[in-house]
Amino acid sequence: MSVEKNVKIKVISTIRPIEGEEETYELWLQGVWLKKNEKMYLRYEEFLEDQRIRTTVKMNNDNALILRSGAVKMRLPFSLESKQNGHYDTIYGTLPLQTKTHRLGFEHTEENNISGRFNVQYDLIVSGQSVGHYTLEIQYTEGQA
Repeated sequence: MSVEKNVKIKVISTIRPIEGEEETYELWLQGVWLKKNEKMYLRYEEFLEDQRIRTTVKMNNDNALILRSGAVKMRLPFSLESKQNGHYDTIYGTLPLQTKTHRLGFEHTEENNISGRFNVQYDLIVSGQSVGHYTLEIQYTEGQA
C-alpha cells in the first residue's frame, strides 16, 4: 500500500569547492511525499533556465538516493558505510561520480500532519578527485506552498 501527500519543501544546498568560494542556495518548492513498501520518498520539480528537472529523494537513516531527470540526469547514492558510485549524464557522455558520506540524518513524523527533515554531508568525487564538500538539507511539511 502507498500513501501520497502534498508537501511544502525547503531545500538548502551548500557547496564548498576545493578551489573557490562557498555558495549556498535556498529553494521553496511544492512537492509530494510518498510512502511505499515502508520506504519514504520526496518528489519535486524545479526549473533551471526554463528547463524542467524532476527530483526524487529516497530517504532513511542508513542510506539515501537522489535521482534527477529531465534537463539534468543524475544518480547520487549515499551510505555512511562506504563510498557509493553514481553518475551525471551530460551531452558529451556519462560522468562517473562517487560520494563519500560524512553525515546522514532523517527525521519524520506523521502526528497531526506529515513533516520531516533530511540532511546529508558528503564529498563529491569526480575521476578520483574530491571536487568539494556538499551539504544538503531538505525540510518538508504537509500542505500547499
